[in-house]
Amino acid sequence: MKSLLSRGLLASLLLLHMATALPESNFDELPNLGDASGQIISPEQDRAMGASFMRQLRQAGIVLNDAETTGYVDALGRRLVARSENPGQDFTFFMVNDSSINAFAGPGGYIGINTGLLMAAETESELAGVMAHEIAHVTQRHLARGFEASDRMTGPRLAAMAAALLIGTQDAGAGAAAFTAASAASLQYQINFTRANEKEADRIGIQSLANAGFDPEGMSGFFERLQQNSRLYGARAPEYLSTHPVTTNRISEAQSRAQSYPKAHLEPNLEFQLLQVKLRVSSYKNPSQVLADIYRYKGEAGGDTLVERYEFALLLETSKKYAEASKIIGQLHEDDPNRITYRLALARVLYKGKQVKPALDMYASSLKLYPNSLMVVLPYATTLLSTDQAETAFELLADSSNRHPFNPEVYNLLARAAGATNRKVQTHTAMSQYFFLNGYTKQAIEQLQLAEKQPGLSNYQTSLIQEGIKNLEASMGEKN
Repeated sequence: MKSLLSRGLLASLLLLHMATALPESNFDELPNLGDASGQIISPEQDRAMGASFMRQLRQAGIVLNDAETTGYVDALGRRLVARSENPGQDFTFFMVNDSSINAFAGPGGYIGINTGLLMAAETESELAGVMAHEIAHVTQRHLARGFEASDRMTGPRLAAMAAALLIGTQDAGAGAAAFTAASAASLQYQINFTRANEKEADRIGIQSLANAGFDPEGMSGFFERLQQNSRLYGARAPEYLSTHPVTTNRISEAQSRAQSYPKAHLEPNLEFQLLQVKLRVSSYKNPSQVLADIYRYKGEAGGDTLVERYEFALLLETSKKYAEASKIIGQLHEDDPNRITYRLALARVLYKGKQVKPALDMYASSLKLYPNSLMVVLPYATTLLSTDQAETAFELLADSSNRHPFNPEVYNLLARAAGATNRKVQTHTAMSQYFFLNGYTKQAIEQLQLAEKQPGLSNYQTSLIQEGIKNLEASMGEKN
């Protein structure tokens, strides 16, 4: 028990130290980014600002909590980063639950992709092209340079304003509450990239795109299609066009640059298509009607292609026809046994159909194929908890919290598992991390205070908890 507690708290202190480095209320702790010395913020300060930015987005509820989707864009992003100008740069890729077409680079290498953008891309290379562009903004430190050129504003305030703008695009009221003092026009002036930045991000992004094995014309192709279709949107043009203005000249330059690389002849990426299907089914307002239409026009097979059959199975799942869904997904899995998408869908449908042991067996075997993957760990742990196997879930999640110390859902499930196994200290420390990562610092402090009151703590454990409380209080600008 002591070793598990110590590891968890050490991970906690790492997170809490980041909070201390970036006060949320005291905006004078970091050096002025517009300092006359011209010193751009350090990578450590940039990362801390990004962590604060991410916590505010989570607090607003706009981050998509789907491990499978996030895992896909993370793998795609890291493939691009590995062939970028700075392969050692630290990045965090996440999905935003918004149907509008947009993507953005935040401070500290945090890159968000809207579900609408993933759905709008016709190929994986188009999605990769947009992501490569955003990665280039980070590796070239465009955001940091923009902060430096701002009107002598400090890093935390800029992070808060950036988060407020993004939150405001989802909910104007929430955006105003997040940062009432910031007007959208002022904020755009502070963080928008210049035309030179956009051209540089295009140039370097296309290079990374080609080097990573994607179609180098993926970026220009997506931009051209957006521009051609923009007249159809009227006053509701894609958000991406307002934050990344696309001109005919810019498209032409991107196309010319892409043509300097070998032409890529790529087959459609199945994983990309299956993910689009999953997002599409979740967006249907009336999935039962869609299912009825498929029955009418395509019959019980649901279609001829793998993508059509997978979509049909997901529609059966949403209609609670679990036996039919598991039959189709089971066949897909049998024909392609190592594909994680089929494995996760089959385990999920088996469990919903009350086939608990086969579902757990599928998760267990998937974890062997994909060790430490949150795509497997999170649904597996959730299923273990729902089947009164909290001890196994706790062991799995305790290890995962050390490997993935910045994922709030890991701590949420760890707290549940700890509570179910009567580990009160771990319950409170895990909940503290869950609250902190979601932007609720006061509640995080309260959880550590409850942990401190538990009997049987060693002096070392007590000091770790007290240090965590101190760091969190400092992050709120409070005096100890």
